[in-house]
Order: sequence, then structure tokens, then C-alpha cells
Amino acid sequence: KLDNGESASADAEDVLNEENTISHSAALQSVETFLDYMGQRGFDYDDITAVRKICVDIRQEMNKEQKQRRITDFFKAVNVKRKIPSLML
Repeated sequence: KLDNGESASADAEDVLNEENTISHSAALQSVETFLDYMGQRGFDYDDITAVRKICVDIRQEMNKEQKQRRITDFFKAVNVKRKIPSLML
């Protein structure tokens, strides 16, 4: 349970993507929330730094996937443009 009485599992369905895995954004939000908790509870600096590294890793993975989607979308668009003139013959 969360501090405000809400159930954490109620949001579990919202964080899963098509492959039934947790999305990067949901994971990042959870890790950032944990960082806030660590700061409030006075965790060791080295521990906080290690968790911050996890945030950096998640963001890098998100950026890599976004770049790959842009490249894929670009080539799909180029392919569509090439096919359209041939359909008009």
C-alpha cells in the first residue's frame, strides 16, 4: 500500500506494454520515486549515486529505442513514397 492508502497494484496494468513487460517510462518513474525516498531517509551518497546511474541507463535505453523508431519510420515513409508512383501506372 502507498502512504495515501492507494494500492500500488491498481496501476500495474497501466505500466505494461504490448510484450507484457514494464515500460521504460514506468520503470524510470519508479526509480525516481525510490531516489526521492532514499533522499528523505538519508541513504548513503554512494547508494544514491548507484540508483541515479540506473536512471541514466534507462534514459539512454529510451533514447536508443526512440532513435531506432525514427529510423524505422523514416524508411517506412520512403518505401511508401516509392510504391505510390508504381501503383498509378
